[in-house]
Amino acid sequence: MRPVIGLCGFSLLSLAVLTTARPKAGTEQKCKSGPVDLVFLIDSSRSVRPHEFETMRKFMIDILNTLDIGPDATRVGVVQYSSQVRSEFSLKAHGNLDAMVKGINQIIPLAQGTMTGLAIKYVMNAAFTEEEGDRPKVPNVAVIVTDGRPQDRVAEVAAEAREKGIEIYAVGVARADMTSLRAMASPPFEDHVFLVESFDLIHQFGLQFQDKLCGVDLCLESDHGCEHICESSPGSYHCLCLPGYTLNDDGKTCTAIDLCAEGKHDCEQVCISSPGSFSCDCNKGYKLNDDKKTCSMIDYCSFGNHSCDHECVSVLNGYHCRCNEGYKLLEDGKTCQPIDLCAEGKHECEQICISAPGVYTCDCNKGFKLNEDKKTCTNMDLCNTVEHGCEHQCVSTPGSYYCICPEGQLLQEDGKSCGTCKSANIDLVLLIDGSKSVRPQNFELVKKFVNQVVDSLDVSAHGTRVGLVQYSSRVRTEFPLNMYHTADEIKAAVMKVEYMEKGTMTGLALKHMVENSFSEAEGARPLSRNIPRIGLVFTDGRSQDDITEFAKKAKEAGITMYAVGVGKAVEDELREIASEPVEKHFYYTTDFSAISTIAENLKLNVCPEESQGEIEVKDPCACESLVEFQQATMSSLEQLTQKHILKTSSQYLQSKKLLFQDGHSVFEFVVRIGEVKHAHRALVQT
Repeated sequence: MRPVIGLCGFSLLSLAVLTTARPKAGTEQKCKSGPVDLVFLIDSSRSVRPHEFETMRKFMIDILNTLDIGPDATRVGVVQYSSQVRSEFSLKAHGNLDAMVKGINQIIPLAQGTMTGLAIKYVMNAAFTEEEGDRPKVPNVAVIVTDGRPQDRVAEVAAEAREKGIEIYAVGVARADMTSLRAMASPPFEDHVFLVESFDLIHQFGLQFQDKLCGVDLCLESDHGCEHICESSPGSYHCLCLPGYTLNDDGKTCTAIDLCAEGKHDCEQVCISSPGSFSCDCNKGYKLNDDKKTCSMIDYCSFGNHSCDHECVSVLNGYHCRCNEGYKLLEDGKTCQPIDLCAEGKHECEQICISAPGVYTCDCNKGFKLNEDKKTCTNMDLCNTVEHGCEHQCVSTPGSYYCICPEGQLLQEDGKSCGTCKSANIDLVLLIDGSKSVRPQNFELVKKFVNQVVDSLDVSAHGTRVGLVQYSSRVRTEFPLNMYHTADEIKAAVMKVEYMEKGTMTGLALKHMVENSFSEAEGARPLSRNIPRIGLVFTDGRSQDDITEFAKKAKEAGITMYAVGVGKAVEDELREIASEPVEKHFYYTTDFSAISTIAENLKLNVCPEESQGEIEVKDPCACESLVEFQQATMSSLEQLTQKHILKTSSQYLQSKKLLFQDGHSVFEFVVRIGEVKHAHRALVQT
């Protein structure tokens, strides 16, 4: 199937008869209408009487006599129908007029019902196919001749045939139904629908179209009514529109195609319509790009006359100036000035603010250092700048200090004085290894080890506090420092601890101890009270994670670390965990059965006076005691002199040093030292 070219010259039925009205045309008078594939679809139902069928046969032969028949000219096929459809001969069956006339004369009527819809469907799907002789790009024309109302549906199948390019002429005789004829025929109906009263008059419809078929230009010879263009075809015409216009439903007038209104354009902003075309434009402040569709904002800064100090920013229909980060725009809208946050007081520096445009950095006065927050400052050696009150020794830490005691003594609850183990108060957290390498029976020995350590301590709410943490692949607080206040409660809780198994994440356990176990929320007493914080790590193997970071942080936080290893514990890791001196804080044994010995040694190391049963009291008047006292006193005086606290007293004492040459002057010296201590609260005791 293919589109109809023109109407191809067929008001075909004008092909009709040149019968009695005109003499039959000779060969030289045949219409040269161009190649056409024509199929007659004739009704042979019972209602068509024999003599009427003969009139229909003559009707077809008369039309053929007016055509240029041939394989390359007009091809003709004939199909008859009633209750069934039968092809009498196809488009490719006969190549000359005589053969076609013979074929028509041999047709025998079917004499049954009237299944016109079935016949149209056959013509569409079979007759007009390449196998049956249909040619590509040659118009398809079907002429339906019927005398009655169809017994099936014709509208849908006829519409489908027309959509496939078949031009349909409907010729009705006598009892034919006009509605059905119009449903079958191609538009316009005045050119494609014919109704006559009887078969004897069937030839009359062709007379009015005879001239059209033989070359009459209807566009020139008739009032066609086309608004723009009339295009002729043999026996017909149709209207066309100029480019950019579309033909209206009346088939004659034209309307401009507004692509802008229909949204069929690529313009980004403004669409300007012309018939069948468009052009693009832009809104104010924009210019059309080279693609003639998109728009770009006009860059007023590019003109080079903005006078901006730093940066010019184009905006719609103008520009404005902008300053670099750290600068502010002045009232003239062009000049930029550095923002001095230090001068404006918009900083958080504790001591010194150093300004840069829009930003600042902090610094500290001499003798102080900047903390990690990059804002606050810490005295680099608080032990030498404050009255720390430490009985034995002051140790400076970043932003703070703490007191330590001689070997064998522990810091007391006041955080300054020293005493024996039983009289000392500490916060002790034990980290015990619960990995699968420990084994359940050995884990029971570990719990006994913990209780052995607890037995050596003076546990109470205001004395020593004990917390327990077990770790493997994860960390679990068995009980915090503030849960139990007696040794019996702690020991009972220890024996109820369940073995975790799995891995050995010692680093994770140290992190938990530093960040959680020694927090006030879990019972650790405030740092301001200077209660010693002691951590004891018990492990039997190599850690599966890094211990370096939090072993160091534990010591920096003032926690005294003990490391106890058994079996496959790695000595280097134990030494890294232990506090200085390592030899006093590091223990190892190859067998779990020997850990009770470690507990006893640990007690001896923490509380040497208790293990001796008594504390040795030295004679203050013995020679070595006087020498030791003199050295300590002079050291303290020199420190005080450096801080300009005891300038006058120092000069006075310097003048009295010679009195130390004889034994009597020693006591006078001691008395004066006592006076200095009393007057200036120095760290010297008589």
